[in-house]
Amino acid sequence: MGGVGLTIDIAGVPDERFIFSPSPLGELAAMLHALAEPAHHPALHGWITATAASLKPELSDRLLEADFLWRSARADFFVPGRPRDTLAAELDDVDRLDDETYVAAALITTSCGSTPQRRLRSPLVDADARHRARELALARGPRQADFADQLLADPPGVRAWVRRLLEDCEQAFFAESWARVQHQLAADSRHKADLLARHGLDAVLAAVSPATTRSPDGRRILIDKLQDNATSAQGQGVTFTPTAFGRPHLLVVHAPGWRPVVQYPTAEAGLPHPVPLDLVQRRIDALAHPVRRRIARTLARGPHTTGEIAEAWRLSAPEVSRHLAVLKQAGLTTVSRRGRYVHHQLDLTVCARLGADFVEAILR
Repeated sequence: MGGVGLTIDIAGVPDERFIFSPSPLGELAAMLHALAEPAHHPALHGWITATAASLKPELSDRLLEADFLWRSARADFFVPGRPRDTLAAELDDVDRLDDETYVAAALITTSCGSTPQRRLRSPLVDADARHRARELALARGPRQADFADQLLADPPGVRAWVRRLLEDCEQAFFAESWARVQHQLAADSRHKADLLARHGLDAVLAAVSPATTRSPDGRRILIDKLQDNATSAQGQGVTFTPTAFGRPHLLVVHAPGWRPVVQYPTAEAGLPHPVPLDLVQRRIDALAHPVRRRIARTLARGPHTTGEIAEAWRLSAPEVSRHLAVLKQAGLTTVSRRGRYVHHQLDLTVCARLGADFVEAILR
């Protein structure tokens, strides 16, 4: 389950090149993804149900037609490196992209594989890239393939169609939802900027997510995702964009030629913090051993000493101690002392969260 992860080279990047700002377009893309993949976002069940039910059938059909732009991953232009105050202003910036950049981002970089990114030729000028782009769209469905064909044949026409679609989404649901969260997101961005000024980048990364850290030499941002990709912020900087609708995803724009962007979910009261991939891995490995599963069964029923566990399962005390150490290192047990006796007990809350932690880790 482990891997290299995703890295951003920040060697020599001054603090003023780190930007903290909410993005209306980035938040709309997060909402569209949640509508397309509700199973990814159980905490948004109420909003998703109400919003989907309120959409006019014609708008729902148009969203389905273009949903590969935000379903599996998001086209990079949906997460701006230079956020603006309004959706219209950010859409104007998208309109300034040339057709080759727009189409490549829409049809190539939306594939969500974990292989290293490289600069791909535009499907508008390269036959192999064009064929690959259409294969990816066809795999998502005939309507998506038709949309891809139209985009390749008439980029200006389809780009205008997509913009009208997003503007209609603003009227249908986005404006109301954005008004509810934009001040929270702006406050989060100000807090991150203040952390950078007062305590440095390491404090910012710790506040963004447990999945973001800095390499020991300080030259790279390390992002704990099941991807093996790298990008550079040299000459550009990094943008950190909070989202209220993105959890559990930690989205990173890392394609060549694009300013790196980290769109991170804001902390929410009552929701657990994301668990690092290596800890999820240790917990799965700990429970993979049949003897430790038997011990876990005993500890789930109440606190027990090492001797009691050894007697219950006819094991030696040293053997039980070794298995208990693995469970404790994985954070699956708690330890308490009663007089001269040490009692071990299974942390049922952590165990109950293991499935959800695994899903969040692979969706991150």
